[in-house]
Amino acid sequence: MKGFPKIKEWKAKLAYTLAYFVTIVIFRVFDLPCVWQHFLHIPCPGCGMTRATLAALHLQFAAAFRYHLMFWAMPLLYLYFLLDGKLFRKPMIDKIVLWSIAAGFLINWVIHLVNA
Repeated sequence: MKGFPKIKEWKAKLAYTLAYFVTIVIFRVFDLPCVWQHFLHIPCPGCGMTRATLAALHLQFAAAFRYHLMFWAMPLLYLYFLLDGKLFRKPMIDKIVLWSIAAGFLINWVIHLVNA
């Protein structure tokens, strides 16, 4: 069928998704440190994202924003991944949204660096 991703592509995307979540679980269960922060001694751009996501899942949005301002972007980025970067009908809108998210991550990272 035209327009639908191939089964093989979906299997690969599912495998990547499962690997991502297994990695997060391993880091959380064994309380492993952030590799970036361990070696560079500064917070990484994603520091606080796991705590923010868990807070959001508990509907504690104020806490989620304190942990990481861009926690809300992760589901959107995941949709981009699933839909091969074609979330909106106009590619320019996709680019604007992605650059805005990147700028948000950069701003959040600078805030964490200043407050560290």
